[in-house]
Amino acid sequence: MKDTWNKLGDEFADSSSVLIGDSDCTAAGKELCEAHEVRGYPTIKYFVDGEAKDYSGGRDLPALVKHVKDNMEVKCNVADPKDCTDKEKKFIEKQKAADAPARAKQLERLNKMKGSSMKAALKKWLNQRLHILNSLAKDEL
Repeated sequence: MKDTWNKLGDEFADSSSVLIGDSDCTAAGKELCEAHEVRGYPTIKYFVDGEAKDYSGGRDLPALVKHVKDNMEVKCNVADPKDCTDKEKKFIEKQKAADAPARAKQLERLNKMKGSSMKAALKKWLNQRLHILNSLAKDEL
């Protein structure tokens, strides 16, 4: 299960709206697991709008990817930002006003931060900005 979970994390590493994580319920994650009533291993919980939900689908990678895409992933579309947050819209406009070299420099800086340890909300915002910058870069090609 751990290998599959890691592959799922890799699959959504650049997602603007999905953060895949895990917690060791016998160590530092014990308090988190107790708060969300984790009773066995492996237990999969997912969060939508801050609400924890139990996952009971397939445990293979295709089933997990489908679940994330169908139930959790919301991508900000740079070309049609109706589903983007206000924060994303502001970042899009700022980056559209910047020249290509400035955007490339920002993209490089953010990519270097990807492996850093940070709170989930900051990691999510990092991924959102990366998604926007990558989308703008693709549009330039």
